[in-house]
Amino acid sequence: MAQNYWQRKNVFITGCTGLLGSWLTKTLVERGANVTGLIRDWVPQSNLIKYNFDENINIVRGNVEDYFLLERVLNEYEIDTVFHLAAQTIVGVANRNPLSTFETNIKGTWNILEAARRNNLVERLILASSDKAYGEQEHLPYSEEMPLRGSHPYDVSKSCADSIAQAYYRTYGLPICITRCGNFFGGGDLNFNRIIPGTIRSAFFGQKPVIRSDGGYIRDYIYVMDAVEAYLLLAEKMERPTVRGEAFNFSNEIQLTVLDLVKKVLKLMEREDLEPIIKDEAKGEIRHQYLSSHKARSLLDWRPHYTLEDGLLETISWYKDFFRPEKSR
Repeated sequence: MAQNYWQRKNVFITGCTGLLGSWLTKTLVERGANVTGLIRDWVPQSNLIKYNFDENINIVRGNVEDYFLLERVLNEYEIDTVFHLAAQTIVGVANRNPLSTFETNIKGTWNILEAARRNNLVERLILASSDKAYGEQEHLPYSEEMPLRGSHPYDVSKSCADSIAQAYYRTYGLPICITRCGNFFGGGDLNFNRIIPGTIRSAFFGQKPVIRSDGGYIRDYIYVMDAVEAYLLLAEKMERPTVRGEAFNFSNEIQLTVLDLVKKVLKLMEREDLEPIIKDEAKGEIRHQYLSSHKARSLLDWRPHYTLEDGLLETISWYKDFFRPEKSR
């Protein structure tokens, strides 16, 4: 990456209390950026707050559904770079309450895009889409030229947001790039219904991990620090005509079933005695998903730095420190 690229850049991050958002915020501050973060809910246990990442950024309280708030932030803080990460990201929540998911993920996206369109200071905008935007496909892995065909609420919300972003680039020339990643993992994910933090927590407290599906679902996983570097690299290279307006998959390109992943975590934690409980209750979810990162390798020269095992070991270490005070009480 370019030395000093982020020095004095005015960066706006939505979703800065989330897993990716908190580590991205920390990294940008360390590289000299002036960061403004949008926070809807104050979550004391989030990385951003628990480890005081928030002390060196501007904080705006509100949500992405508030268009005039976004317009004000971009204008008053003279934002040149936007990372739009805010979303309702849990598939089960989306299935139970699709309207709030659509409000956040779709309306929130067109709000930030429109606010950026009306502000001539914004030079680059990175939109976080998802591998879920591809929906069910006959052939895998997913590649960027495949159509977006989400069919369940969360997947549809991502397909829609992704398509709206493409429309803003093609119609208005808004400087946009889109990321489509697999499942992020790393220290600081507080959604324990996700398989990696949930399994680590169960193993730490000596409980059998629970798998909602039959264990055979194939998913794509990427360590959060690899994702941070991918987002920053993409933003830095957006001046290139071959990059601007494009979507990029970021993946370690490992096909892994949920059951195999759980067993890998248990092995790394030396708790293979804990047999997973397989509930086989998953509904409204895509069965097989994994990505090709050929385009990112070719156009961005991007590759993950962490193996899956290295990322899991760092993640396990983070959660052991996180849970230790609770266990000692």
